[in-house]
Amino acid sequence: MSVALLSVAAVALDALLGEPKRWHPLVAFGRFADRIEQRFNGGGRGWRSHGVTAWVIAVVPLTLLATAFSWAPYVGWIVEILVLYCALGMRSLGEHVTPVAKALRSDDLEEARTRVGYLVSRQTSELDKTEVARAATESVLENGSDAVFAALFWFAVAGAPGVVLYRLSNTLDAMWGYRNERFERFGWAAAKIDDVLNYIPARLVALTYALLGKTRLALKCWRTQGPTWDSPNAGPVMAAGAGSLGVELGGAAIYHGELHQRPQLGEGAPADADSIDRGWQLVQRGVWLWLLILCVGAEFYA
Repeated sequence: MSVALLSVAAVALDALLGEPKRWHPLVAFGRFADRIEQRFNGGGRGWRSHGVTAWVIAVVPLTLLATAFSWAPYVGWIVEILVLYCALGMRSLGEHVTPVAKALRSDDLEEARTRVGYLVSRQTSELDKTEVARAATESVLENGSDAVFAALFWFAVAGAPGVVLYRLSNTLDAMWGYRNERFERFGWAAAKIDDVLNYIPARLVALTYALLGKTRLALKCWRTQGPTWDSPNAGPVMAAGAGSLGVELGGAAIYHGELHQRPQLGEGAPADADSIDRGWQLVQRGVWLWLLILCVGAEFYA
């Protein structure tokens, strides 16, 4: 079965079922990663070499296991679909961002703050309506890249092993890739590896966002604002996405009690409930565009 058909099947499965409710492989992996981190970085004393070792132990065996199962006769294609399905978070993303927009439209600011707190790591208890909408719009653009598009990219490149390698690396970056006293040294490898694995997908996503909205403005924001962001991959994605939507993102935010003055992203109206919905629609349309390209490419090379 072609990569295109396998991808369509996995996306359809995600749309139909959403994330596994009782036992999600990434939740189990997160617990496993916590134990590894406690072993190699107890008290935040781990060095870069410990972080590299921990990353290898966490990621490589599972990637090899995915390789073996995906090559199995008769059932390999089922494994491929299930692995990509478990790596995708498209329906889940929609289920998290839509209630934020709904709460804002109902003028329920407390509910909107609570809901957006499930999506972002910044402090949300004192955000106003615009700041809540800004946080949710940024999250849908960035998480669309990380949890949906990049998984599809690595599946197209390397099948189930590529997806497992990417998704586990991305999870470790989310868990270990902080620039604080505990993870500054230990989390260095997880952060850098995720940057490398996301480099090409992030730029393809930025281009996708640009093509599906205000293209000229999106490309301008990508070029001028993307490099100012502290993340080399989130910057292009969110700048292009904000420009495509014609909305202003970025700005000050509080993370772990500390105020961060972040550069402006995008240009246009302040974020609101509509910008959240339009960001979610942008991700959805982008996914269908990618699947269409995969299907056309499969036909062309058949």
